[in-house]
Amino acid sequence: MMKIDIDYSSVKKSRPNYSILSFGKYFTDHMFTMDYNKSNGWTNPQIVPFDDLSISPSTSVFHYAQSVFEGLKAYLNEKGVIVLFRPYENAKRFKKSCIRMAMPYIEEDDFVEAISELVKVDKDWIPTEEGTSLYIRPFMFATDEVLGVHPSNTYKFIIILSPVGHYYPNGLKPVSISINPTYSRSFFGGTGDVKCSANYSMSLLAQKEANEKGYN
Repeated sequence: MMKIDIDYSSVKKSRPNYSILSFGKYFTDHMFTMDYNKSNGWTNPQIVPFDDLSISPSTSVFHYAQSVFEGLKAYLNEKGVIVLFRPYENAKRFKKSCIRMAMPYIEEDDFVEAISELVKVDKDWIPTEEGTSLYIRPFMFATDEVLGVHPSNTYKFIIILSPVGHYYPNGLKPVSISINPTYSRSFFGGTGDVKCSANYSMSLLAQKEANEKGYN
């Protein structure tokens, strides 16, 4: 088990209206952070107040997109106990994504432990209205402050939490989809089977064009 230091926030945020939650616009009081360097491996696992990051313009993630992420959810059951939906499946995929992007991976038990401890700290943010949940966003990015096309030697792993409603405004109803044969996000030997940030930026133009035509 990791020894996770906790620095509780002295200022509590106001809660959004859980009955009209949108997706990914509100964030809880705390976040988990951990750092990696080639010499010492993963160090300094901690839960700290949610805050902005201070990053050099030369940080390699901005230039070479060496970053991965995951997304999963937490709920309260009828007894008020926190439940996570298949966190080890996300841990396995996160590890797979890291390996594909030439990044150090996090052991599955540590990944799930970090999520579990953070969700416990911000348990009061878990909404209970129908169709709502606490969205969990773990992500990792390269932090070397140097230009040059090669894997970074340092990384930061962060987890943030967001109370959310349905992803689509229409909720759990059929959505209209545009199938576009012009743009390709996945191809043999590529990264279509992992959750790297570049996969999603590649889809934005197709999404923009679909939205302009009235598709969800």
